[in-house]
Amino acid sequence: MKKLVTILLVMTLFLPVMTAQDVPEKELPAKMEELTAPQFSRAVEKSAKTCIIPLGVLEKHGPHLPLGTDVMVAREIARRAADTEYTIIFPYFYFGQIFEAKHQPGTLAYSNDLIWDVLQETCDELARNGIEKIILVNGHGGNNDLLPYFCQSQLAEAKDYSVVLFQPQTSSEVQEKAEELRHTDIDMHAGEDETSMLHSFNPGVVHPEVADSETGEDHERLTDLPYGYTGIWWYGRFPQHYAGDGSQPSDELGDLLLNHRAEQLVELIRYLKEDTSIEELQQEFFDRTEQ
Repeated sequence: MKKLVTILLVMTLFLPVMTAQDVPEKELPAKMEELTAPQFSRAVEKSAKTCIIPLGVLEKHGPHLPLGTDVMVAREIARRAADTEYTIIFPYFYFGQIFEAKHQPGTLAYSNDLIWDVLQETCDELARNGIEKIILVNGHGGNNDLLPYFCQSQLAEAKDYSVVLFQPQTSSEVQEKAEELRHTDIDMHAGEDETSMLHSFNPGVVHPEVADSETGEDHERLTDLPYGYTGIWWYGRFPQHYAGDGSQPSDELGDLLLNHRAEQLVELIRYLKEDTSIEELQQEFFDRTEQ
């Protein structure tokens, strides 16, 4: 027995040792938090130095959807895109504008400065780690004004990376198909589309059976405000922070919308990998501002 153990120990000395660098490239996770440090370096190269930040907030989504619905959906779109065109996917990013839902339980409404600084420093840190092209994939309507301004602000001082906001558009063909599948008319927040998308890949966190316990109807307050905008408009129309009806989710509708957006995101990723126009224009711009 002792002789057998000695032979086995000697044999192990001649077996090839697999290091972190030997992990097959095809097995590289896209999700950043699942990468080891050596794998991350390889992922940066495999992704052509691209990374997606899926953004949302923690807020009420009617009585039937989880607080993190927005970023869960955004990250699923990123995941589906990365399955086709590899890129790194940043972890869930919950720092966004959501003051309009502070009256609802579970809402985390961070201050303006914190929201801005966390996003800016996240981009800076990704760049320090070798990422040169950052794609913002937004799942939250309250960020629709914030994020274009954030992208514009990247021209305030010279940077060696670029930030691009993904802006999907629904084709007429998909729009017609979606209308055939929908059962409801109002669908602005936690309604049929959002419920269907989340249900299609994570049904365990969706509770359509209680979706009718609150109303998602438009209260139509402040609809007569002439030529003006005020932040209280959303509360005026949808004080329950629910706009639509999520009682009848359709996985077919959810997959239709998710896949359509993922396909467009694939196009954007490929463009950023292959084209250098943004970097060249930024460099030209920064050179001229320093003259």
